[in-house]
Amino acid sequence: MAGPCVSRRGALNGGAALFAWSFLPRVASAAGARDPRLVVVILRGALDGMSAVAPTGDPDYVALRESIALTTSGDRPALPLDGFFALHPAMPSFARQYKQGHATVVHACATPYRERSHFDGQDMLESGQPHVGPTDTGWLNRALAALPQGDRVSIGGGLGVGLVTPLVLRGPAPVLGWAPPALPRADDAIAARVLDLYTHRDPLLADMLAKGLDTDRLASRAGMGNERARGGADNADGMKAIAAGASRLLAQDEGPRLAALAFDGWDTHANEGAATGRLAQLLGGLDGALAAFEDGLGERWKETVIVVATEFGRTAKVNGTVGTDHGTGTVAFLVGGAIRGGRVLADWPGLKEAQLYEKRDLKPTTDLRAVFKGVLADHLGMPPGLLASRVFPESSKVAPLKGLIG
Repeated sequence: MAGPCVSRRGALNGGAALFAWSFLPRVASAAGARDPRLVVVILRGALDGMSAVAPTGDPDYVALRESIALTTSGDRPALPLDGFFALHPAMPSFARQYKQGHATVVHACATPYRERSHFDGQDMLESGQPHVGPTDTGWLNRALAALPQGDRVSIGGGLGVGLVTPLVLRGPAPVLGWAPPALPRADDAIAARVLDLYTHRDPLLADMLAKGLDTDRLASRAGMGNERARGGADNADGMKAIAAGASRLLAQDEGPRLAALAFDGWDTHANEGAATGRLAQLLGGLDGALAAFEDGLGERWKETVIVVATEFGRTAKVNGTVGTDHGTGTVAFLVGGAIRGGRVLADWPGLKEAQLYEKRDLKPTTDLRAVFKGVLADHLGMPPGLLASRVFPESSKVAPLKGLIG
């Protein structure tokens, strides 16, 4: 694996944790009665967390946000979550799940990254590494690879959604790939002939084609054979279509248990809007996608966790083009039947200039790795030592956030 090297002590600790893991009763329970699903959704472009979940109770909020500030009164009011935070009105499905106790917001959070490059920020978010650097594996794949053989999640494997599997799910563990088809599928006879040709001339490509055909057959059994792409990953129709298809694959008994996908377009430098506008359209698409996952997973929803995260936040102040620039602190969304919800988790730093990070950004007070670790520990039963060594290297000081799973 490229990237920062794990120390010998860290490797030994990870091995010991993995060895001890097989004797933990909790894991036996997770692999027995429970059948969890975990979906990671990456929002590429840096979500404005203070518009998605507005700190309307902070006395400095309105002056900073000016024309894009949300209010809890008037036309299209923000949806109150508690006495301090309010949800963007474009997200009624998430608000319903929040009221039902199956959705949580983590505010003022970020990865360890403190610069403002989309590419580096996304790499650190998805790789789980503590530093910027070349890497070819993601933390979700490393978690999948570390699961005991025979565990339901390990057997089901992962699903990379999109034309390219997101980095968070790339690595040594086997992963299926799926994207909504833009063209009619080839019939079985043609597929068989092409596979036979590749088997004799290019075994590696034949193996990749065979995995793709396996995914196609799984999709057909889920009733998805005639679906077509309806927009991309940066608009409401595309987000909903992608989530609907992925959820039906995850709902299958023989299907994958983990999935990763990415939605684009969150770089709102200009004309961001408040209750309506560009960001509202994107958040509405995300909300529709989350609702599509709930519908498509059916009975599996009760043991599902969806984690929505972005590479960094945006500036606290509005810029000259009525948008926001690259920032630091932002929000993460947790939703699913397995979530212990109805809460906004935030060590709120305040919005006075002296309280802002570098006097311009929402200051992060929660490490996103603590959120990811908390989900992996309580939803998949992974031990902290393994998370700190193999899944998130050099992160022993970042404790899993407890109490996320109901």
